[in-house]
Amino acid sequence: MFWRQLAAFLLMLIIFCWALPAEADWSHPMSYSNAELKGRDFSGQTLQASEFSNANMELTNFSGADLRGAVFSASVMTKANLHGADLTNAMADQVDFTGADLSDAVLTETILLRSVFDHTDVTGADFSDAILDGTQIKELCQRASGVNSKTSVGTRDSLGC
Repeated sequence: MFWRQLAAFLLMLIIFCWALPAEADWSHPMSYSNAELKGRDFSGQTLQASEFSNANMELTNFSGADLRGAVFSASVMTKANLHGADLTNAMADQVDFTGADLSDAVLTETILLRSVFDHTDVTGADFSDAILDGTQIKELCQRASGVNSKTSVGTRDSLGC
């Protein structure tokens, strides 16, 4: 099981690095690695391919933000607001999303291995082709509901529930 997950992770990493969407303008990504961003407001901002790894983003507002290709590895996002955010092709492995709002978020092709989703609102979130652990999928399927307003994909369908 471990080797299969590792192979899937490495495949997504290769896709993430070499098959980024051509229409995206990621020429000037911001770096917030190791930053203290608690309570900051990034709502509605374009932050494509920005780096947020190892950052504290508790209570941070990313609602409606364009976070395609962003890196959040090993960050704390407890009670963060990601309502309607686009995290397509993002790397959000080992992220603590406890109590976060991921409602109506687009998480297609996002790497989410070993992330924590305790008490996270995933109503209408689209997880199509996201890389998740089997235990994460089981947990998320217990409370998955709704349809994403941008992609028209049901949360349960996107998780394969």
